[in-house]
Amino acid sequence: MTRQYRTELSTFSTWDQRAHAKDWLLYPQNLGPHLSLDETSLSQGELYTILTNKAAKGGKGAIVAIVAGTKAETVIEVLRKLAESQRKKVQEITLDMAGNMALIAKKCFPQATQVTDRFHVQQLALEAVQQMRIQYRWQALDAENEALEQAKLTERAYEPELLANGDTVKQLLARSRYVLYKRATDWTISQQERAALLFERYPDLKTAYELSQSLSHIFENTTTKLYGLGRLAKWHERVRQAGFKAFNTVARSIQNHYETILNYFDNRSTNASAESFNAKIKAFRSQFRGVRNVEFFLYLLTQLYA
Repeated sequence: MTRQYRTELSTFSTWDQRAHAKDWLLYPQNLGPHLSLDETSLSQGELYTILTNKAAKGGKGAIVAIVAGTKAETVIEVLRKLAESQRKKVQEITLDMAGNMALIAKKCFPQATQVTDRFHVQQLALEAVQQMRIQYRWQALDAENEALEQAKLTERAYEPELLANGDTVKQLLARSRYVLYKRATDWTISQQERAALLFERYPDLKTAYELSQSLSHIFENTTTKLYGLGRLAKWHERVRQAGFKAFNTVARSIQNHYETILNYFDNRSTNASAESFNAKIKAFRSQFRGVRNVEFFLYLLTQLYA
């Protein structure tokens, strides 16, 4: 059925962008003042850079450009096919902290304000917490293996320590993954109990969790750049005092991108529309059980969103 649609029923054979579809697609008519720049995988881990128009809200007219790969020089060359006068009308572009994305935005949309997506910043802090949890989990696994080996040597039955909620220490650390992603106000009763046991046993994890949540609080409850700068400076000081290596890395990343991060407080713009569009691509891909023909997949995608 899909083959018949591709060869007979659709306009795929006469598609005006088919010749270069695997390399790039451009829809100049969809260019707008507020854009999102992101990357996504279409098939087998192959990445594509996608430029979308925020005004389309992930619907018809969303796709401005799709370029194979993430190499800045390649994407810049394609986007410069758009009229310079139109590119200069772009006022704002949201993106992540990748250097290639910033270079693309700077070279192709020189008049646009770059805004680092707040969710990418918050994700770094959440991942720092998870990294600490995983380190403690490996320590717990090592301790359990040592205890098992010692029990065998002394011909004793090994009985792991059971906590108040029935978890072993190893299970507590494994099952706390989603607890550390959520706000405390969203925890279920069992998650509250697990968090209490976790933080009592690992106070560093409690401090790290509070650091990640306080960073989210800054973005959610700050209305001006000046106030945002002050609150981020205080957060940096808390990170310094905590002395966590993972969070020091997060703090340095924020410091290196503070100007574009602070631009968020102007219009509170995020890359949420781009992430939503990526989710639609993944859902679309799953309907076809993968991407067998990249050109045809891109054709269908553009019929819906370009």
